[in-house]
Amino acid sequence: MRIGILALQGDFLNHVAVLDGLSVESVLVKTPDDLDVDGIIVPGGESTTMSLLIQSSGIYEPLKALLHGGLPAFGTCAGMILLASSLMDGRTDQVTFDAIDIVVRRNGFGRQVASFETDIDVSGVEGGPLKAVFIRAPVVEKVADGVEVLAEVKYNFADSTNRVVPVICRQEKVIVSSFHPELVGEDRLHKVFLGLI
Repeated sequence: MRIGILALQGDFLNHVAVLDGLSVESVLVKTPDDLDVDGIIVPGGESTTMSLLIQSSGIYEPLKALLHGGLPAFGTCAGMILLASSLMDGRTDQVTFDAIDIVVRRNGFGRQVASFETDIDVSGVEGGPLKAVFIRAPVVEKVADGVEVLAEVKYNFADSTNRVVPVICRQEKVIVSSFHPELVGEDRLHKVFLGLI
């Protein structure tokens, strides 16, 4: 099994470390020639920058075709944004892969100063709560039929609304999280992803 990790920007090396710990081969994806993989991880980072680099590197169209053809994918934070079907508050030239039928809002939990950590229960994941690190994290605003919500959090937003929002979603062979499990060496979502291959 060879897992590609989009390596144009962001925290891709943390995903390499998690896969190394699981004895899974990883490939850093920087050009279309690197896309001969069994699944792909789209890491956290700065989604607008990543969008521009995906387009300028020539990766966008071939990776989108692979994703629409059933390539398994796992996106964390900015990776959730890039894999989503629709984006709110993005730049007009920002692209997504339309790989999972959700609508997300960039920085929905707030700016850097609003970063937080919490423990969450994840449907189908054993071993107790999962530690979740939210850094300028996206918020899932809409989930279509056919998308399974695996975890939610209750959050007091800047507009003083207290809402429960999805933070892990799965549709067929695509799983996304609003947060960064890789930053704390948490590997259980990676295992769920690998199980989709």
